[in-house]
Amino acid sequence: MPLKHLFILIFIMIAHGSAFPVAKLALNNSVPPILMASLRMGLVFLLLIPFWKFKLPNKKFFKPLISFSISMGVLVYVFMNLSLFHSSIIAPIILGSQLAIPFGILASAFLLNENISKNKWILIFTSFLGIVIIFFDPKLTENYLGLFFASLMALFFGLAQVYSRQLKELPISMINASTGIFGFVTLIIISAFIEGNVQENIEQINFESWTLISYQAVIVSLCAHLLMFYLYKFYTVGKIFPFYSLFPIFGIILTYLVFGEVPTILFILGGIIVITSVFFLHKIK
Repeated sequence: MPLKHLFILIFIMIAHGSAFPVAKLALNNSVPPILMASLRMGLVFLLLIPFWKFKLPNKKFFKPLISFSISMGVLVYVFMNLSLFHSSIIAPIILGSQLAIPFGILASAFLLNENISKNKWILIFTSFLGIVIIFFDPKLTENYLGLFFASLMALFFGLAQVYSRQLKELPISMINASTGIFGFVTLIIISAFIEGNVQENIEQINFESWTLISYQAVIVSLCAHLLMFYLYKFYTVGKIFPFYSLFPIFGIILTYLVFGEVPTILFILGGIIVITSVFFLHKIK
């Protein structure tokens, strides 16, 4: 792999890993979690308007596009923020997001009738086993709700990957713009009912929090995803995506640097099992 592509791959992993501590910093500034998810999606939509140009897809893509947009634009990001909001520690949330891969494989079996090989079943089992080991970490005693939301985030991320396979013929800008508008509108309505006056909450967001939200929209949701598709022009998904499973390592390092979180022995053991299992799940065809 050329050095240029290697740097791009490292950037993608750092960007995805940084999304969690960056979101936690914004939440610590009293930004409501559902509103923050909505604003992130709103920024994504606005930035993609010049590329999307309000073109509508063929009717056959409506159902999978709406399903993907709701799963990814609404449920993934809202459960990500809720998991961080209800957790005092971030590393287990980052690792829990890796369950998206086994969830995606299971969803493919149920929704697309795909066969799961014996080796994949073993790796799916070991990935969940790693999470169970982490579950017994004493530090998680007051963070079970956050881990539950992280599991829901992973579930809907896995479902979104299944729906995305039916959208290969659509432009990336159209898919992401649809995700942005569905996420923004749906979540802003939910925020109004659950978190209170939206206008007042937005007015209270300071410059630092707007910067953090913009980082999530521009660097994570747009740049990292677009660069991933750029690499797909030169390499197969099977060659690139296993490295994507390593982004928790960068995220956990950042949580240590920013929040001073020191992983416990149980977390390290469970984390090694989860990341290794997910890495090889990407490798098996």
